[in-house]
Amino acid sequence: MGIRTGKELLESLRDERQLFIDGERVADVTADPRFAEAARSLAALYDMQHDSALTEQMTFRSPTSGERVGLSFIEPRSVDDLIRRRDMVKIWMDASCGMFGRSPDFMNIFVTAFASAADDFGHKDKRFAENLRTYHKYIRENDICMTHTLVNPQVDRPKPVEQQDNDLAAKIVKETDAGIVIRGARMVSTLCAYAHDLVVLPSTYLATGKEAEPYAFGFSVKADAPGLRFICRPSVIHQNAASPMDYPLSSRFDETDAMVIFDDVLVPWERVFIHRDAELCNGLYNRTGIMPQIMHQFSTKNLAKSEFMMGLAFAIAKTTNIDQHLHVQGMLAELIQYTEFCRACLRASEADASPGPSGVMTPAAMPLWTVRMMYPKVFVRMCEIIQTLGAGGLVAVPSFAELGGPAVTDVTTYFQAANADAKTRIKLFRLAFDAAVSSFSGRQQLYERYYSGDPVRLAGTLYGLYDKDTHIDRIFGLLDDLEARQKAERR
Repeated sequence: MGIRTGKELLESLRDERQLFIDGERVADVTADPRFAEAARSLAALYDMQHDSALTEQMTFRSPTSGERVGLSFIEPRSVDDLIRRRDMVKIWMDASCGMFGRSPDFMNIFVTAFASAADDFGHKDKRFAENLRTYHKYIRENDICMTHTLVNPQVDRPKPVEQQDNDLAAKIVKETDAGIVIRGARMVSTLCAYAHDLVVLPSTYLATGKEAEPYAFGFSVKADAPGLRFICRPSVIHQNAASPMDYPLSSRFDETDAMVIFDDVLVPWERVFIHRDAELCNGLYNRTGIMPQIMHQFSTKNLAKSEFMMGLAFAIAKTTNIDQHLHVQGMLAELIQYTEFCRACLRASEADASPGPSGVMTPAAMPLWTVRMMYPKVFVRMCEIIQTLGAGGLVAVPSFAELGGPAVTDVTTYFQAANADAKTRIKLFRLAFDAAVSSFSGRQQLYERYYSGDPVRLAGTLYGLYDKDTHIDRIFGLLDDLEARQKAERR
């Protein structure tokens, strides 16, 4: 099959998945007003793969079928491969202003990285390694869109999952000749309304005793599998907006987030990657070198998002002539720094890349860890700068529909800016409001904070990974050298 078209994607989403929102089941995500625009935005990304001007940048020839397949499925064997893949991701991220964080390339790279490390999954039973390699080939050749879920429900957080009184987390309840049966829940599944498959993998550490074994698994399953249900948060789309221009981001890029319910879902053995193996689950991402590949993708997303927010701030400042003020230039310079910080870390990760445990070219981890830890704070500050630059103009910006209403004369007269007519200024400020003030923006800020894990635990992980002894030895070496010099001078 190779790369999908947008039309093929939309047709494939008209299935039997059980998706619930606002107290009702969604019959068709491509037609429901809470989901349809994001579905079309996703379809537009798939269509870009068929654009003759972009084909070489977005695809490569499959090593098995020879068909054109998405470049995000490539197993990089050189730095050039990493750069090609980054350029492909950047094209998609630029198309969504970096606001479609779980666009298909995220999971494509995620699962490809796991497939590259498949041997690690077969240390007890080689069929699981083969399952992973086969699944990677399947998603690549069929351009499968995936969502995933890693985290157990928030029930009694101080207790390990196997010790919680309310047994709500997804677990293996039995095995059959056909596969494993899963019961319980997982969170948070972003993009579930538009994905063909759900990938379920470990996240937090598990105890290694028998009690924890039912929670130690990894698999994929069809999004419309019997017994699988998704319960979504309310949409951030403003369904009563007078004009699509009033919320130009939220109307197109609400990815949807959901709790996943497994009601005795049968997972075929050929789709199982980890089975009752806590030892394999614990430390999996760092042990296999998977994480730098994933961080390389979302650092590219962060670069695209930063460029968008920076450009938006430049446009606001220029339109209202406030870029003449030195303190405004200082805030704009901050945005330049954040953008170039992301770019520099990406380039550093590629420049210092080396073959990983599985032999694929792996970006240097520490520059990407730096982006991973810093960006949640950076994005909040970007929103704050947009709010400060727009000031009361963001509070009072009218609907774009006013330009066609009975107050149009007043609107065109009094909503002008120094360097823009009323129409241009309203469009710009509606975009700024959506990017930095709206419920869509609030979700983006929360999303960035927990996008790749609990920041407290991540900080502990980074501290544990970092080479501290070299720097500690330097400090004590400096002190010992200073003491030795002082002794020599006293002689």
